[in-house]
Order: sequence, then structure tokens, then C-alpha cells
Amino acid sequence: MLQQPKRLRYRRPADGRKRTYCKRGYQLSFGSFGIKALDSKWITAHQIEAARVAVTRYMQREGNVWIRIFPHKPITRKPADVRMGKGKGDIAGYVAPVFPGRILIEIDGVSLEVAKEALRLAAQKLPIPTKFVIRHDYDPTQTV
Repeated sequence: MLQQPKRLRYRRPADGRKRTYCKRGYQLSFGSFGIKALDSKWITAHQIEAARVAVTRYMQREGNVWIRIFPHKPITRKPADVRMGKGKGDIAGYVAPVFPGRILIEIDGVSLEVAKEALRLAAQKLPIPTKFVIRHDYDPTQTV
């Protein structure tokens, strides 16, 4: 599983709000192919790890994979059958807040067909609709 943050400013922060657009991380920076989020959602550390495993298994450990999101937001949960009040619950896990336009995963060093299928498998593990994107200066005739 992905690591949790090394340190937090606040142990149990407020939930915040979901933005309608992405402020940063909306362009391919490292790889030639990627998947882009089309909706706002919290993505858990388990979901990110499942997507990473799906990509690396299909690519048979060839090429490079970059995970562009990290679960840094703690999520609290109260136990079952607990009455209202008595403070906020304990930390149940960490999530990555994702907004539309954010690049989630990038890959490079594989063919277009392999990249499409690997990222399709990764997108199935995520709770949001995604879109396959290609770098604007990608040359399909280039050997991998």
C-alpha cells in the first residue's frame, strides 16, 4: 500500500470542498501517455495502489510509471453504534482529493496499444471517469 504522509499539520482536518477545476497537474510532465480525471472525487490509497499494480502487471515491468497523486488527506470515521457528539472520530485512512483535469497516472517506454490497455485497466480500479491522453509531440514511428 502507499505510504501515509510523514507528518501532518493538523491531525484531523475539516473535509473541505470540492473544486470544479484543477489548479495544477493538468498536463503530462513525465510520460507520453496518461489518464486524466473528468470528475471530482476522493481517491483512497488502496484504489491508487490497485491501479498501480494493474498497470505494472500489464506492462510486465517494462517502461516507466509515474503516479501523480498522493493520499495526504486524513479521513476520520466513528465506530458503528456510537451516539452523536463526543468529538471527531479516529483516522480511518488517507485520500487524495482529485479535481477534473488532473493527470492521475503517466507511463512511457511502451507502445501505444500497450499503454491504452494498461491505463484502461488502471481506470477500472478508480472511482471516477477518466480520459486517455497522449503527449502532443508524441511520434508513433519512434521505436520504443
